[in-house]
Amino acid sequence: MQYSFHFREVFRYQDQLLEGILLTLQLSGVAIWFGLLLGILGAAMKAGQVRTLRRIASVYVDIIRNTPLLVQLFIVFFGLPGLGLKMGPTTAAAITLTINLGAYTTEIIRAGVEAIPRSQIEAGLSLGMSRLEVFRHIVLMPALKITYPALASQFILLLIATSIVSQIAVTELFHTGAFIESRTFRSIEVYLVITGIYLVMALFFRAAFGIVYRLLFVRRKATS
Repeated sequence: MQYSFHFREVFRYQDQLLEGILLTLQLSGVAIWFGLLLGILGAAMKAGQVRTLRRIASVYVDIIRNTPLLVQLFIVFFGLPGLGLKMGPTTAAAITLTINLGAYTTEIIRAGVEAIPRSQIEAGLSLGMSRLEVFRHIVLMPALKITYPALASQFILLLIATSIVSQIAVTELFHTGAFIESRTFRSIEVYLVITGIYLVMALFFRAAFGIVYRLLFVRRKATS
C-alpha cells in the first residue's frame, strides 16, 4: 500500500512549533553563554598553580564527561528536590545543559591554553603582570581563537542535545513534535519536519558562529 504524506496536518500546529523552536533556542543560548564562562573558569583552574583547584576541575570534568546527560538531568530535576532544591523543568534543563557543556568546553579551552607558547606567558610575568592578567590578556583570546572551531561544533551538539530535556516535560521542539504526533498520528511527517527544523537551526548556528569568529578574531586583528 502506497503511503500518502500529509504535512498540512503538522503545520496546523505551527504556533506550537514556533514556541518549541523559541524555547530550544533560549535553552541553547543560556547554556552556551554560561557553559562557555564555566569552561573558561574550569580551564583557568586546570592551568593554574593551585593544586586543589586543579583537582576540583579535573573531578568535575571526569564526572560529567563520563556519565550520560540524561542521568545528569534526572539528578538535577528529580534528585535535588530531595535536598530542598526544587526547581521547574525549564530551569533544571538550563542548569543541566550548562553544567554538561561546561565540562566539555573546559577541556577544549584547556587544550588551547596549553598551545600558547610558554615564552609569551613568561614575558607577561616579567612585565609585572599578575597571573590573572596574563591569562586574561595573553592566554585567553589566543586560546579561544585556536579552539573556536571545536567550541562551535560543541555548541551545535548542545543545540541538538536539547531534545533530551523533553524527558522532564520541557516543551522544547522535540517535545512539541511528540505532542503533535500524538494528536495527528502522522509520525513520519512530524519527525521529518522536526528533523528539518533542527537542521536549519544547526546551519543557522554554524553561520552565526562564523560571523562571530570574523568579528572577534579576523576584523579585530585587522584593526589592531
